Amino acid sequence: MRKLILYIATSLDGYIAKPNDNLDFLKIVEKEGEDYGYAEFTANIDTIILGRKTYDWVLNEIGTSHYDNGDRNVYVITRKQRPSVGKTTFYTGQLTELVQRLKNENGKGIYCDGGAEIVNELLKNDQIDEFILSIIPIFLGNGTRLFKDGRPEQQLELVNVKSFDTGLTQLHYKRKR
Repeated sequence: MRKLILYIATSLDGYIAKPNDNLDFLKIVEKEGEDYGYAEFTANIDTIILGRKTYDWVLNEIGTSHYDNGDRNVYVITRKQRPSVGKTTFYTGQLTELVQRLKNENGKGIYCDGGAEIVNELLKNDQIDEFILSIIPIFLGNGTRLFKDGRPEQQLELVNVKSFDTGLTQLHYKRKR
């Protein structure tokens, strides 16, 4: 069975975005030639799940090539029907049903790229198998929290910790079964 892996950056106080979905704080750890393991991680996935707000932000800031590179299926979770674009599907059905179907298909890992609504729905239904959290050395104080209240307790097992000279620390956990 395929694994669903959350790979996401968060402030030290647990925010994935500042108010108004502002992600400028991520720039404090930008360093030429450093991708914090992203290329290695994405070499082992062939499917991406993300929310529409995250998708729109990436399109505006990075461009379509970030997702639509031809070798990955992308599912944008949205409330509005939209036609597919390349290998990008705008999905309006039940997230838990999509994830279960994808996990049962053959393939590589499934990457959850956020945002908070998607992550918390997956957590409520115990569908995230691994967590790779890049902790940015900043306290934001407010914005969009990564983890919301009202989810079941889940025990995790530490896989790896990496620290970088930019101050970013990356925590890799897997869910205990």
